[in-house]
Amino acid sequence: MQFLDFSKLTAVGKLQDYAESPCDLTAPDLLSSRRFSKYHLSSCGFDLLYATQRLDDSVLTALQELADEAELVEKFLAMKRGAVMNRIEGFPSEERQVLHTSSRDVFRENPDHPSSARQAKKQLARLHAFLQDLESGRIVNQAGEPFTTMIQVGIGGSDLGPRALCLALTAYGRSGHSVGFISNVDPDDAAQVLAGVDLSRTLVNVVSKSGTTLETVTNERLVREAFVRNELDPARHIIAVTGKGSPMDDPARYLATFHMYDYIGGRYSATSMVGMVTLGFLLGYDRALEILSGAHAVDRAAEEKNIRKNMPLLMAMIGIWNHNFLGFPTLAVLPYSQALVRFPAHLQQCDMESNGKSVTRLGGLVRWQTGPVVWGEPGTNGQHAFYQLLHQGTEIVPAEFIGFRRCQYGRDFTVKGTTSQQKLVANMLAQSLALAQGRPHENPNKYFPGNRPNSILLADQLTPYTMGTLLALYEHRIVFQGLCWNINSFDQEGVQLGKALANRLLAELSGDGTGEQGLPENSPEKSLLRLANPPK
Repeated sequence: MQFLDFSKLTAVGKLQDYAESPCDLTAPDLLSSRRFSKYHLSSCGFDLLYATQRLDDSVLTALQELADEAELVEKFLAMKRGAVMNRIEGFPSEERQVLHTSSRDVFRENPDHPSSARQAKKQLARLHAFLQDLESGRIVNQAGEPFTTMIQVGIGGSDLGPRALCLALTAYGRSGHSVGFISNVDPDDAAQVLAGVDLSRTLVNVVSKSGTTLETVTNERLVREAFVRNELDPARHIIAVTGKGSPMDDPARYLATFHMYDYIGGRYSATSMVGMVTLGFLLGYDRALEILSGAHAVDRAAEEKNIRKNMPLLMAMIGIWNHNFLGFPTLAVLPYSQALVRFPAHLQQCDMESNGKSVTRLGGLVRWQTGPVVWGEPGTNGQHAFYQLLHQGTEIVPAEFIGFRRCQYGRDFTVKGTTSQQKLVANMLAQSLALAQGRPHENPNKYFPGNRPNSILLADQLTPYTMGTLLALYEHRIVFQGLCWNINSFDQEGVQLGKALANRLLAELSGDGTGEQGLPENSPEKSLLRLANPPK
């Protein structure tokens, strides 16, 4: 594969020229039915409506040229087939494959990367047997009762994705099954979660690839002590998802163990055992498989080279247009579904940890903008919080709306001629139009400038299948953008410095300082510790 600097791609100059006078969404009659029909893509159960983006055919053609010149689909295919992607030329790197797609490439006889797909199938079979043992009563608590709750203990990718998916799919949970999450090293997090469950009927799923993650190891200790205080054997309640051979890969200490692999990064791991164990407990094995099926459908659809037919690639290129050429530094992801309340937080990690980089794959500093700041909250709540800035603020924020035509529970009713779900979707559509069109007014306080670019992702209903689809759409959008910017989207060195400094502070607090005298008295660490812990 040949990786070229973004600034050297010839299509960049053409797009810079177009950005001098981009499409004006406030122009009379621009947002016609013809434009809405033209800038509309259907794929894998979702409709992408992007007529309210500041682009036209010329921009789309240039974005296609950019994607082709950067060989985005070719590199995506190489990633799926096992190329070493996690590397920087000429510098020590993790040198890993990136094979999160293999965790759901379990439905074909000829998967893209056979060995990792076999490992995924093996872990799924192990999970299926474990869930059957729980269901049949072969695995019960000390009193012979079935387990009704599972708490996942993990942080980062071992929490955000699985938590977002479990919350999104609670409506499909099996009767008598609930899940919870502990992630923060703040002891109040664990205390609050544990106080709300019957520990005797609770399984705890501890997730850490290395088996040494500070927050997770600390919280596991808190959980184990809680079981002991309640005269319960932790080994009959705690399971582990970890790397093969890690300190946690110990059947003597855990009721069951499942494996995660170095070729699947944490933020891309929700469809591996990192997410599937808890999702399987909540939903049942067959419904959990539907998540993998939806994600796999997008994995296949993302191989299309035509950006007008490849939804994640089109989303990626529109994002690059907004970020690099129109100069908008942030992106708001706005699901009009309360079930997706934590999905923006998952995307925040997935995008910002992947593409928050300033070094190219060749080891030089980038000379262009890379990943945007990603944030968001569900509508309609957000309308009463930050939409004021979206509509009339000085900061233009591109928005991606996510909506569904039908609710999950089916418990809706009609008020003033429309259902609540119709009101929800109507609000989403109205916000999209209002951002794009704006509103002229003689009173400047009531003037809406418009020209705020946005897209809508719309599906029939949020189900396990469409949740898998939605997850993979964003995963691949992020990967395509990182490939285009010529950065390594698959490491996360940015979290390491803070960890190292925290360990120095903890060593000082524990009396295990470096050297005989610990940190120097005039060191910034020592100064902060004195202020944070004044003498009593």
